[in-house]
Amino acid sequence: MPAMSRLRIVSLLPGCTEIVCALDRGMLLAGRSHECDFPPEVQKLPVCSRPRIDSGAPSVEIDRQVKSMVQQALSIYEIDLAKLEELRPHLILTQTQCDVCAVSQGDLEQALARVAGFRPKILSIAPARMADLWAAIHTIAEELDAVAQARELLAQLKNRVVDVLEKTCAMTRRQTVACVEWIEPLMAAGHWTPELVDFAGGVNLIGLAGQRSQALAWDALAKADPEVMVFMPCGFDLKRTRQELSPLTQRPEWKKLKAVRQGKVFLADGNQFFNRPGPRLVDSLEIMAEILHPSLFPFGQQGTGWERL
Repeated sequence: MPAMSRLRIVSLLPGCTEIVCALDRGMLLAGRSHECDFPPEVQKLPVCSRPRIDSGAPSVEIDRQVKSMVQQALSIYEIDLAKLEELRPHLILTQTQCDVCAVSQGDLEQALARVAGFRPKILSIAPARMADLWAAIHTIAEELDAVAQARELLAQLKNRVVDVLEKTCAMTRRQTVACVEWIEPLMAAGHWTPELVDFAGGVNLIGLAGQRSQALAWDALAKADPEVMVFMPCGFDLKRTRQELSPLTQRPEWKKLKAVRQGKVFLADGNQFFNRPGPRLVDSLEIMAEILHPSLFPFGQQGTGWERL
């Protein structure tokens, strides 16, 4: 690896891009994925990937396209090899967590194998829970000679988590919560989201902590009948999520759900917050806490991070 001042990094995962910048190493970034858009200054970087599906299609059509490509053993993302060759990064950051969510390490290795004499180091992360995020930050920091910065960043992030936990850990009355990560077909949010619900003072009813998001039957959601529902579709902002909800809200059974009757159905920005394994998962915790206990946690995220349906 070259001297740190000459190191060139391409990040193919938004969470990694945000970690690099939070470690004060954003100046080393030479390229990004098509999804990396925070902090805003990274949008000026060359884009090194693109989706092979129509991400602007309705939820059900996106799901159909993804399943079709998986059945054909095709990658959902295309890597711009020409751009990578031009940028010649020494380090590429990606993930091994989900082939649907971002460029995978396997896809990247196969693509780079077609280029003679170009073997950048690949560093992958695969956070499944909050503790894994702390470890990922430390791993990337070690690679970027930013261990001191990581220590400070982790202290700040963990202190914010503790500030929430100090108020929720003694709660004896907790609302039941269902977090939905895809709308048509329904999918229950997994990975770190059940932990965020627990930390924020709720009882998670669907989805398993540390596990991938799972298909959710409508009957199972109706049977769980949560007091609170939070919709956070992967890759969708608040406006897009609201647009996609009509297949659910038009069901005759919709109005029978407890959360609907009590006016406790919420939309969260999954694209910027809940779906990204980066420092802003702590923002996601604060958003969840504000949704569940608005008087106790006035973080001011309503209208940007979340809104009521």
